[in-house]
Amino acid sequence: MYYLQDLTMNAIARELRTSRSTVSRLLSMARDTGLVQIQVNNPLQRAPSLEQQIRRQFGVEAHVVPVTDVVSDSDVLDRVAIQAARTIGPLVDSNAIIGVAWGSTLSAVSHHLTRKVTHDSTIVQLNGAGNTQTTGITYASEILRRFGQAYGARVEQFPVPAFFDHAETKTAMWAERSVLRILDLQRRMTMAIFGVGSIDANIPSHVYSGGYLDDDDLRALDEHQVVGDVATMFFRADGTHSDLLLNQRSTGPELDLLRQVRRRICVVSGETKINGLRGALAAGLATDLILDEGSARRLVHGGSR
Repeated sequence: MYYLQDLTMNAIARELRTSRSTVSRLLSMARDTGLVQIQVNNPLQRAPSLEQQIRRQFGVEAHVVPVTDVVSDSDVLDRVAIQAARTIGPLVDSNAIIGVAWGSTLSAVSHHLTRKVTHDSTIVQLNGAGNTQTTGITYASEILRRFGQAYGARVEQFPVPAFFDHAETKTAMWAERSVLRILDLQRRMTMAIFGVGSIDANIPSHVYSGGYLDDDDLRALDEHQVVGDVATMFFRADGTHSDLLLNQRSTGPELDLLRQVRRRICVVSGETKINGLRGALAAGLATDLILDEGSARRLVHGGSR
């Protein structure tokens, strides 16, 4: 009545024989649950032009979030997270297997998801979260729990460390039936959702700030000119990654496997992640990209941070 028939709240209240405040609450609930989504098309907005340029240059579906230069990094992240949550919702179907990475960006996204009823869908953790200081279970499980709750999906955690100390340990663990079950779910993913990790981001990526990498690891990444990671799998600016030793100890999905997932949604906030984003795009890791306007301009017009 309100959105399609242009009735006022007072007119709706009379027709439904209820109060105006009840109508207002119903309208708010419709927006909060995602039943109603509001889109503003600003003819002066630069985002559509940037989206078209990103599509042409990188072959990905782009969603650019307009922000001004005076907005703080945390506010930019929040706005990107809101847009990501609104973009992801309509793409989630029943019988889906959705891989979700953990990290600062995905944590922000998980707080803004709107409810959508699906059937027989599964949220599977993309990479382990433990390190020498913590199991990481609480941090990662909260992110997955919010995704599962939003879409009424079963949640499958991956209770292994982010990195094994030895590649041989990973090889042995990957033969265990309990681990094989999770790996099989990852192989059958219909969607993957992840951010891009960067060591020099203004809002530090959790893998670099949470005690997951020691000094030797960081030196090795620097020596091999690594620019970023997706789900703790690292890559260079040109997208190469197969010879990086740290990837042999990582519990993240093989990037060759990730590229086979039909829908791969990458969420990026902050211009300081631009080098990592370029590397991820060079590696062909994303089909959909959600990012802030400043990062979008730097991506299409060149320049690094």
